[in-house]
Amino acid sequence: MDDLAIITGQVEQAARHLGEVAGLSPGQILVVGCSTSEVRGHKIGTASNLEVAEAVYRGLEPVVRERQLFLAVQCCEHLNRALVVERAAAERYNLEVVWVVPHLRAGGALATVALGKLDDPVVVEAVAAHAGMDIGDTLIGMHLRRVAVPVRYEPRRVGQAHLTMARTRPRLIGGERARYAPDPGK
Repeated sequence: MDDLAIITGQVEQAARHLGEVAGLSPGQILVVGCSTSEVRGHKIGTASNLEVAEAVYRGLEPVVRERQLFLAVQCCEHLNRALVVERAAAERYNLEVVWVVPHLRAGGALATVALGKLDDPVVVEAVAAHAGMDIGDTLIGMHLRRVAVPVRYEPRRVGQAHLTMARTRPRLIGGERARYAPDPGK
């Protein structure tokens, strides 16, 4: 289906842009939330679609592989926005693994696809990701590090869904005598 190829291309281009602007490096976490319903032009949670999720995943996969990132796919609100990650990410970042199996109606389509595509997937309650993509207003902010910076990108859509992206940076601490190195994400 041509629409699915377009979605894959849109996601890949956006992910490449985010990777460059955020300066993502090997071993860092990219969190992605996606409403396949919104991508299809429907209200979030009303028309989940595995084919659309596969198309989104195909767009993410080359960027994640090339940059050697850990992908964290956010589940829907029915699973408290838990995330599907590689076990290696959970171990490296000391993430607490929870016991649940995401599926189309509780977890969402992209989390279901990620569960089947990642090498050794587990589900965790939370992450503090280095960058994030929110496709369809799924509210990934809780899974970003404390200082999130918007990443501007045009077009701001994947399919019919609104696209929001962010990178993170370390907090600035200190007072008037403090000095700061340039932000590598600028």
